[in-house]
Amino acid sequence: MKRTRRGVTLVEILVVFAIIGILVGVLLPAVQQAREAARRTSCINNLRQIGLAILNHESARSRFPIGAESREWTAQPNWPHQFFRWSVLAHLTPFYEQEQILRSLDLSVPLYTGFSPEDIAPQNKPIVRLTIPLFLCPSDRGASLSPVFGPTNYAACTGNGAGGGTPFEANGLFFINSRIKTKDIRDGLSKTVAFSESILGNGPQATNDRAYADPVVAYCFTFFVPLTETRCQRATSWNFTDLRGFSWANGEYRTTAYNHYRGPNASEIDCIGVEMSSLDKTKQYAGYGWRTARSWHPGGVNVLTADGSVHFTPDAVDPLVWQSLSTRAGGEVAAND
Repeated sequence: MKRTRRGVTLVEILVVFAIIGILVGVLLPAVQQAREAARRTSCINNLRQIGLAILNHESARSRFPIGAESREWTAQPNWPHQFFRWSVLAHLTPFYEQEQILRSLDLSVPLYTGFSPEDIAPQNKPIVRLTIPLFLCPSDRGASLSPVFGPTNYAACTGNGAGGGTPFEANGLFFINSRIKTKDIRDGLSKTVAFSESILGNGPQATNDRAYADPVVAYCFTFFVPLTETRCQRATSWNFTDLRGFSWANGEYRTTAYNHYRGPNASEIDCIGVEMSSLDKTKQYAGYGWRTARSWHPGGVNVLTADGSVHFTPDAVDPLVWQSLSTRAGGEVAAND
């Protein structure tokens, strides 16, 4: 007797597609979580490498590196000292394990050799333009934000933002011309934050459109310092004149400095200001800031402490604990628990 081959019915096909859809729905979030876990691990490793460089610097020179450089340029003694502005990441270049090309940076000349953002010394121009994987968190977009500079996701902690976000003599580990020694960190190395993360900026530069006042990717800007809540709330400029994190070589609050004035991934927008009115060459063009730690990692940020260890800090961290971790010698109870 001849057998008739039974075909696949429409109902069976629909059942198969439904099962596949359910499997994709279950597996896709797991795959995304696995990818983010791998990116977060890579980000942690970057911070550990920076921490190792900091500790090697301290071992070699008996102090931590400066947060940002400011000094007279003998070739132009009347120019603002802030033109030097080399960041802590730039000053750590002799201590990175794999970034050999960075060691040819010439830190004897200012970062800016003129009043234009493009005025970079010829020997430094091709180096500061480099995009360095060590300075980027894989969870972010990793895009260059400037034709002149390479970007960074990592910033050094200046403290708790006291003094209106001053960059001078701050109460953290890193600030303008800081030279902190281990004995100065009385709260303990493991209880004092050295570095954390910041999301790369996005949107137009130097805009007056409030639509771009997104705290995740933008910052507001004021010409009045020190910062106050009122001055920041009345700001009418955003991303002035570069996007956040645009340069690993530049040691200011828009780039490689941050503080704990606000909590991690705070809903309030970061606020940056600049000293324009001072006739004091040591302070002219100095940047002030209330810029907090931000990341694309769900629920918090990675922080590097002064002992070289990395910890994940949740967004819901107690504000007093968060601020106490930012100071080197605050004597807060939370910092010594």
